Amino acid sequence: MKHELRDRHILITGAGRGLGRHAALHLAELGATLGVADIDANNAQAVAAEIGSAGGVGFAYPGDVSEQESFERIATDFAGQCGRIDAIVNNAMVLHYCGVEDVEPQRLDTMLSVGIKSLFWSAQALLRHYDAEQGAALINIASPVAARGYPGTSAYSTVKGAVVSFTRAMAAELGPRGIRVNAVSPGSVPTPGALALNTAEVYEQRAAVNPLRRNGTEADNSKAIAFLLSEDSDYINGEILNVDGGTSACA
Repeated sequence: MKHELRDRHILITGAGRGLGRHAALHLAELGATLGVADIDANNAQAVAAEIGSAGGVGFAYPGDVSEQESFERIATDFAGQCGRIDAIVNNAMVLHYCGVEDVEPQRLDTMLSVGIKSLFWSAQALLRHYDAEQGAALINIASPVAARGYPGTSAYSTVKGAVVSFTRAMAAELGPRGIRVNAVSPGSVPTPGALALNTAEVYEQRAAVNPLRRNGTEADNSKAIAFLLSEDSDYINGEILNVDGGTSACA
C-alpha cells in the first residue's frame, strides 16, 4: 500500500545523496512537494531536478543546517514557495567512526552540530511555519547504535542517542500543539557513504546474522518515513521505529 502525501510540503535535510535522496524521491512520487536541503549545492539541485523530471515538485536549498540562521533561511524560503511546512525530516548527519582516542575536536563539533543542534533548529522552524489547524510532523533519523554498544562509534552513538531522547521529549512537548514527532531507526544499509567506511564483506556478514537474512535498503527506510508522515500514523507519536529486519529485537 502506498501512502498518499499529495498536497503535503516536506523539507528533508541531507537530501542530496544516500538515504535522504531516496526518501525525497519516494515522497515526491507519493505526491508531496519537496524541499531538498543539503550542504552540497550541486547535489541538492540534482535531486530537485530529478524530482522534476519524474513529474514531481522539488526545490533545492543549499545550506548548513547546523547553523540556526541557515536553517531558518532554508525553512523560510521553502514556506514562501509553498505557504507552509507540513513536515521536516531530519536526515543530515556526518558519518565517521574511530576509536575514542582518535576523536578530533573539529570533527566532533561538526558531528554534534549537524546531528544534534539541527534538531532544535528544525523544531523552531516548523513551529514558525506550520499550519496549527492542520498540524504537522517531525521525523528524525535514529540508529540501533543508540541502544547498543559498538567499538569505534562513540561520537556517532552519542549523536543518535540524543536523537532518540530529543524525539521523545518533543513528542511530549509538541504533541499538544498538533505536531507528531517520531524517529526512524534504519539498520545496516550499504549506501555509498556507508561503504566508504565498511567493506562489502562486512555487510555480507551482517546480512548472514540478520533475522531476515538481508541488509536494509534505501527503499525500506523511505517507506517507513512515508508511513510516519501519512494519515495512517496519525495517532503515533514519540515512536522509535526500528527498520532493521529484527536485529534490535534479537540483540
